[in-house]
Amino acid sequence: MRQPLSLKIGPSGVRGVIGESLTPQLVTSFAAAFGTYCGTGPILIGTDTRPSADMVKQAAIAGLLSVGCTPVDAGVVPLPALMLHVREAGAVGGISVSGSHGSLAWNALRFIDAEGLALRANQSAELTDLYHQGVYPRVPAAGMSEVRADTTSVSRHLRAVTRMVDTGIIRSARFKVAVDPRGGAASVAVLALLDALGCDAAAINAGAGTPCLPDPEPDETILAELGGVVRRAGAHVGFVQDADADRLAIVDEHGTPLGTDATVVLVIQRWLARHAGPVVASVSTSRMVDDVAAGFGCPVYRSRVGEAHVIEAMKLRGAEVGGEGDGGAIVLQVNPCRDSFAAMALVLEAMAASGRTAGELMAEVPHYAMVRERLLCSARDIAPSLRVIKDLFRGEPFDLTDGVKVTWPDRWLLARPSATEPVIRLAAEAPTEGDARALVNRVLEALSPGA
Repeated sequence: MRQPLSLKIGPSGVRGVIGESLTPQLVTSFAAAFGTYCGTGPILIGTDTRPSADMVKQAAIAGLLSVGCTPVDAGVVPLPALMLHVREAGAVGGISVSGSHGSLAWNALRFIDAEGLALRANQSAELTDLYHQGVYPRVPAAGMSEVRADTTSVSRHLRAVTRMVDTGIIRSARFKVAVDPRGGAASVAVLALLDALGCDAAAINAGAGTPCLPDPEPDETILAELGGVVRRAGAHVGFVQDADADRLAIVDEHGTPLGTDATVVLVIQRWLARHAGPVVASVSTSRMVDDVAAGFGCPVYRSRVGEAHVIEAMKLRGAEVGGEGDGGAIVLQVNPCRDSFAAMALVLEAMAASGRTAGELMAEVPHYAMVRERLLCSARDIAPSLRVIKDLFRGEPFDLTDGVKVTWPDRWLLARPSATEPVIRLAAEAPTEGDARALVNRVLEALSPGA
């Protein structure tokens, strides 16, 4: 098996290993290409708390200045707050310097358009073409702007989130909330949100000056650690954010993780209780979303996997709420992006309005087991492999939105090509883990050599 690439360029931006592939020269060139793509004007740039953040930011600023743009330093800022700021400030674009859930060896540039949206696939392709051509309209010294500073991203975002929910009912509940922003971009902002909602925070890896931790991805070990904080503090709920704070994981009042799909399920449930309407979720998100929406008589539409695809489908279907099962809930009233702060506020509002805990709210939703696998597959073999899967389940209902999804009344199987790796991603959901595993194994056997 070949070594994984240390530089990845795609719709989600440019990701690379510091000191290996994400060099100052590459960052400067990509920033110059982005400035050329956006046109002259202000471009906000914010970071998380990684040790490499300042190096990458300064290289990006140099690239923007070189093509006549005005860099606006937003400081350490969560991704959803930066995206909202770009839109509100009338900037021509934005750059988030954050490795998100990746290890500290990695960092990344995520590009934001003037609408405060992540670049769509066609926009990303155009930007990449500009980068590869390497021909930028450099400006002379007399034509260069000065770097400005604007650190209002967090306060703007906090205002938008608190306006969306009933702060009075949340404050009256006087929740104690365990929270772990992993020392990332939300380390200060999440404490401000909880204070605005009248919550008593039992926080770890939070506060000004807290370093970004080596393992910002909320895995089982991290969730178990926060579960211990919940139990010791007697907290009503626990929340974990990733380094750029777009995704949220939830731990219940007993310190038990609720699963990766719980965030979008609880957010959709609360939103539909207030505003019944259509819902959009990616094809890989749990069918718990369908069960919740059915309780309100609302339709669910499925999109391709990926934030940009979900948002595009939400706009097409007129949906105000949606997301994916990776902790990424989207509430358009606040932001056309995954937003852990909006999700947190809605979960707390749901708890306050119902008098139930997050665990009790999830217990009311039918439960399923999910099994996921990755199957190595070269690019030329992906289409034939998907045809094998279609033949294997001939006669069953198919959804070809993203790869091949086979659906039954109480279970489903999805096989889709990865956008970043030479693999087919397999996922199955069924009433029991054994049922889900059987579906995945059936595919693995059919695609195994000699089958």
